[in-house]
Order: sequence, then structure tokens, then C-alpha cells
Amino acid sequence: MERQDAPAAKWWQLAFGVLCMAMIANLQYGWTLFVDPIDAQHHWGRASIQLAFTVFVATETWLVPVEAWFVDNYGPKIVVAFGGVMIALAWVINAYAGSLPMLYLGAVVGGIGAGSVYGTCVGNALKWFPDRRGLAAGATAAGFGAGAAITVVPIAKMIASSGYQSAFLTFGLIQGAVVVFLSMFLRKPRSAAPVQRKRHNLPQSKVDRTPSETVRTPVFWVMYAMFVMVAAGGLMAAAQIAPIAHDFHVADVPVSMLGLTMATLTLAISLDRIFDGFGRPFFGWVSDQIGRENTMFIAFSTAAVAVLLLLSYGTIPTVFVLATALYFGVFGEIYSLFPATCGDTFGSKFATSNAGLLYTAKGTASFLVPFGSLVAAAYGWYAVFGMIVALNLTAAALAIFVLKPMRARYLALDETVSVPKAEPIRIA
Repeated sequence: MERQDAPAAKWWQLAFGVLCMAMIANLQYGWTLFVDPIDAQHHWGRASIQLAFTVFVATETWLVPVEAWFVDNYGPKIVVAFGGVMIALAWVINAYAGSLPMLYLGAVVGGIGAGSVYGTCVGNALKWFPDRRGLAAGATAAGFGAGAAITVVPIAKMIASSGYQSAFLTFGLIQGAVVVFLSMFLRKPRSAAPVQRKRHNLPQSKVDRTPSETVRTPVFWVMYAMFVMVAAGGLMAAAQIAPIAHDFHVADVPVSMLGLTMATLTLAISLDRIFDGFGRPFFGWVSDQIGRENTMFIAFSTAAVAVLLLLSYGTIPTVFVLATALYFGVFGEIYSLFPATCGDTFGSKFATSNAGLLYTAKGTASFLVPFGSLVAAAYGWYAVFGMIVALNLTAAALAIFVLKPMRARYLALDETVSVPKAEPIRIA
């Protein structure tokens, strides 16, 4: 008889995953602090430097299905350890990059490392918590969303005092070492936990769909399109918040809030990470209660309102801080809601691989980041904000009027149609 996991085991696995995610957060959310210092030293231009961000995100996301295959076959430990080595190497390369190709190489290496950690930890959470997918995916993603909050100020101070190269080198080595250490404690559940039908009775598939089956369904591609729309705006904002603050002439203006007095940009980035981190498990929990699509509609609509607020009053330092915090507080939920919706729709057995396939939408969205820089240079930030508002409102409408009824019809087929069971994947 197969030995069962202790009740506390899943919570420990969740905690290890959250900590791993916190260690890779700066690769994305700390990047904005380096853009202007790199440009000041090398004069490569913001758009060229931001292409490294696009390369990082594309590599991070598009290779997740490959990394997920290794997880499903060999377990999470080895994949996350590999990721830790790669993220450390990436920032070492960035520290010594004397040309754009070298900077782009660092982005590729960092993307491979971050994707190995991100895809593995989210997929592992979905397997350990089949009846609380929204909360589990949200808590795991919160590590990625809020992980940069505690290091924003130290990184900014080190850049100012010792140069961006020292910040890349020091924090890269520390983050990589911690991930390698934590990887030793990660593992898959010994047996699949039964899904407990809760009072809200979220619709969930009774069939485990393989990745090849998943990508042949229209519902997958609707989710993919929505993911691209919302992620595009968030990635543009995350990568460009420092340039936006400088162009709005609020970056270095002191702001007092919550008992803290900081420069507007530093406080904004710190609060953005905190709100982003809190929003991911919160909206994941909300979606467990009221449904995935209903929660998407609320979050995407609120994001549009936050951007409109920034568009209208962003030159006021306090408003800049609050509007960006509100935006990131509702933006990050895509990294809990979409994996949870994917697991609900296509089953638990291949949750890591299927969520990884959906996560590649973030890579597709990343190509709008340098486009945002070009639009801003030609038409101003107001044009970029208008794009973000339109994308969020479109995704909100799709959630309620397209995805919700489409997914209901798709899951209804599981109740009436006999579907052959997928071949199991060997897990070492």
C-alpha cells in the first residue's frame, strides 16, 4: 500500500515554493532599477536595454513546457536546483556585460533559470492542493510578486553607492545560492489527493487532459489570448515604472506615507511589490469562493480604473504611488487565476505541463514591452496607458461573456462523454 503524505507536508511544500519564487522576483521586478544606470554608462538607449527584459521574459515563459516535462519525469528538485545555478550565472553575466549581445545573453540565461523555478513551483502547488488551486497558486505566485519588495531599497542603495554592477553580482549570487539550498526540500506528492467538493462547487474536470489534448481545445486559446492582453500591460508597467516616474518628474520627490518617507519611485516600487504579492493569494482565494471568471472581471476592471487614475493624476507623487500600488495589486492575480483555471479545466495529472503551456502567454506579451517604449517616445506615455486600459477592459468582457460559458460547455462534456484516460507519465 502506498504511503500517504503527512497532513502538514503540503504546507511545507507550499512554503518552500514561495521562498524559491521570492528569490527570482528581482530578475523581473528589480530590472527597472537597472535600466537608467545601464543607459547612463553605456548610452545604448532605453529601447535597446529593454529588449533584454523582453528576451528574459520570452525565455522564461516559452521554455516552461520543456522544463515542466523534466519535472513530470524527474521531479521538482533537480529542475529547481538547475534554475538556482542559472539565475546566479545570469546576474554575474549582467555585471560584466560590456555590450548589448552580452546583456541579451544574461537575459537568456536568467530566463531559463527563472522559468525552471517558476513553472516547477506553481505546478507543484497545483498538485499538492487540487481542492484549493486558487489559493495555492496565488500564494506561490505571491512569492514572485512580493519577493522583490524586501530588496528594492538595498538594491537601489547599492546601485547608488557602488554601481549597478556590484548590485547585479552581489544579489545574483545570494539569490542563486538560496534557491539551490531550498530545492533540496521540494518533492511531488506521493499520491494524488482527492478533490473535495466544497460548498461553492467550482466546476472541475473529471478527466486529466494531456498537453497535446489541451492545446487542441478552443477554451485553452481563449485563456491564452486573455493572458496575453492583461500580462502585456503589467509587463510594460513593471519594466517602465522608473522611466515613467522620471518623465513625470516625480521619481526623486519625497513622499510620506504609512510612517515612511522615501523618494516617490522607491516607495512606489516597494508598495507595488507588497500589493502585488498580497493580491495574488487574495484573488486566488476569492476565485475559490465566487468563481474564476467573476474574479477576473473584477480584477481586470479595477486595473483599468487604476491606469486611468495614473493617466489623469500621475504627476502628483502621492497619486503616482497609490495608483501604481492599486494596479499591481490587481494585476498579479493573473498568475494565480490562470493556473487555477487551467487545473480546473484540464485536470491535475498534467497540471505542471498544461499550466506551463498557458504561461508562455507571458512571453508573447513581453514583446509589447519594447513596443511600449517606442510608442511612448513617439506619442507619450498617455498613448501607452490608453493601450493598457483597452486591453484590460477587453479581457474583462471576454472573461464573463466568452470564457465563462465556453468553459461551462466544455466541462459539461466530461459528465456525458467517455474520454479515454491519458497515458501516465513516469515520475522518478
